[in-house]
Amino acid sequence: MKDFVEELTWRGMIHQMMPGTDELLKKEQVTAYLGIDPTADSLHIGHLCGVMMLRHFQRCGHKPLALIGGATGMIGDPSGKSTERNLLDEETLRHNVACIKKQLSHFLDFDSDAPNRAELVNNYDWMKDFKFLDFVRDIGKHITVNYMMAKESVQKRLNGEARDGLSFTEFTYQLLQGYDFYYLNEHKGCKLQLGGADQWGNITTGSELIRRMNGKECFALTCPLVTKSDGRKFGKTESGNVWLDRNYTSPYQFYQFWLNVPDEDAKRYIKIFTSLEKEEIDALIAEHDTDPGRRVLQKRLAEEVTVMVHSREDYELAVEASGILFGKSTKESLLKLDEKTLLDVFAGVPHFEVDKALFEEGVKLADLAVDHAQVFASKGEVKTLVKGGGVSVNKDKVSAADQVLTSADLLDGKYLLVQQGKKKYSLIIAK
Repeated sequence: MKDFVEELTWRGMIHQMMPGTDELLKKEQVTAYLGIDPTADSLHIGHLCGVMMLRHFQRCGHKPLALIGGATGMIGDPSGKSTERNLLDEETLRHNVACIKKQLSHFLDFDSDAPNRAELVNNYDWMKDFKFLDFVRDIGKHITVNYMMAKESVQKRLNGEARDGLSFTEFTYQLLQGYDFYYLNEHKGCKLQLGGADQWGNITTGSELIRRMNGKECFALTCPLVTKSDGRKFGKTESGNVWLDRNYTSPYQFYQFWLNVPDEDAKRYIKIFTSLEKEEIDALIAEHDTDPGRRVLQKRLAEEVTVMVHSREDYELAVEASGILFGKSTKESLLKLDEKTLLDVFAGVPHFEVDKALFEEGVKLADLAVDHAQVFASKGEVKTLVKGGGVSVNKDKVSAADQVLTSADLLDGKYLLVQQGKKKYSLIIAK
């Protein structure tokens, strides 16, 4: 089996590690957990570094627990936040948990009979019947307010980073997370907690609680918070988060995100977000450096992550969709696109809305593209370009400016793609 710490070290995935962690992992099969807040019904790529830690952990022969914070998700973690989160109701949390487990199954083996198969646990299961008085008496007495106040996440909120200060609800978060570690140690033999760099304070509170309550020694390991090479937050685009759920971020958009990362970021990301071996990654980086223009690193990164999160078929469709806009393609390629992907591919081209009744009656291309959609400046321009073979409709060359278009020509019953030359597109939307 591979050495987990060694694997994460060369991948640049270790930020802090409690002394003794490496020795423990070399000595025995270890159970570790990583917490995920179910604040949405999908993970986004900001979660991926932690999820990949669990993936590598299992591939190194250890047992991963993915903890969904059904209880703590009702409160909100102050770590790295400037405002308190909205609290979620139980029905929303149940829905979110089910969706997240489905996504995690792309990364972890939950279903085999292997001794290190992954498990999904939900802290709502052991917190829902815990009475407040019992919690403060049996758990709260072990950790002092002085200890909790010294945590960096608390200090930042108290020293002006938060507009409204720190509520008692949020202040209790590290104690609740600490109890999760204690509970999993008692019931699952969990000796290690994994997390992002901003979770170090909460994780060490858990190991301290375990030490004080049952005298056992437990450990912590965190990964760095991934950033872009320019220092900006990773995973955000102009339109928001890059989600793992295709309903929020289509496989095409997802593929394009990874395909378009800068060279320096690609060199880091391919280590963090794929399971490729070191030798293969080193060879890819060397090949990329000899001819950066070919973008072999970005292409392989985009392939690996898209296949892992979605599927090989989704990856191939995303590549084909990219070819529609940037290379040679056929009408058959266009017809394979679902409506969301079609709109994603052509999001940056001019859109024109026309009356759908035009197509029911039949409309000449020149009339449509000049009188109703202003794709061309004049009908004379249409005739000239058509004569020179420079106009296509839905990737088919047009042979006459007076060609009649009907409802049968509409993609998904409402779209018509007009192309001038090689790269100038317009999308006509029939409503």
